Amino acid sequence: MARRERRLRRPRGAVEVLAAAAVGAAALVVLAPAVAAAGRTVLRGWPVLAALAGTTALGTAAWWARRRAARRAASARLAALRLSLAGIDALGDQEFEFALRDLLVRDGWSARQVGQQGDQAADVIGQHPVLGRIVLQAKHTKVGAKVGSQVMYQVKGTASPVHGADIAVVVTNGGFTRDAKAWGERHAVHWIDRDRLRLWAEHGQAVHELLRLQAPRARRKLGRSAA
Repeated sequence: MARRERRLRRPRGAVEVLAAAAVGAAALVVLAPAVAAAGRTVLRGWPVLAALAGTTALGTAAWWARRRAARRAASARLAALRLSLAGIDALGDQEFEFALRDLLVRDGWSARQVGQQGDQAADVIGQHPVLGRIVLQAKHTKVGAKVGSQVMYQVKGTASPVHGADIAVVVTNGGFTRDAKAWGERHAVHWIDRDRLRLWAEHGQAVHELLRLQAPRARRKLGRSAA
């Protein structure tokens, strides 16, 4: 036999109505202190809540403003110069060096191509009013080929002692071995592989944004803190 579903029914008669009213009143008496306490807590904490809400709103607005500014800057850079990876792949070694120089100039650096025989691991040298001096070692190669750790050693050994660089970067239209990447990250030799080169040359991301470059003073301060 199916069980009947039990449903609440409305009070009937004066006695039941009075009883229901009494139960409701008792519940209000029990809950009133808790509701009052919660209200007092909200009233006491409203300045903190208001400040938190204001800070969140300001932070969100600032984030959107920075994002819009970054998009406008990238669009302006692309209007000045945009290089496709297919076009870069078709370049010769020296043409690749000149292309990297032009990308630096687009991003606000004064730069020159210096690569030649005996260049001591420097193909392009640039100067920035805030970020300092940068040295690029260009490795134009076949798609799929990888740059090894030996190149990172060479750049580290000459970038600062020979060329007075604050920033050392190896750039390739190919890739890097895992060891080369790891060694570069440990010893402050930045690397730009094919994926990063696409962001830089095709999408208009500035090199200082791509590599998260900092001013020399900030880098020295960070180094002392880490020590």
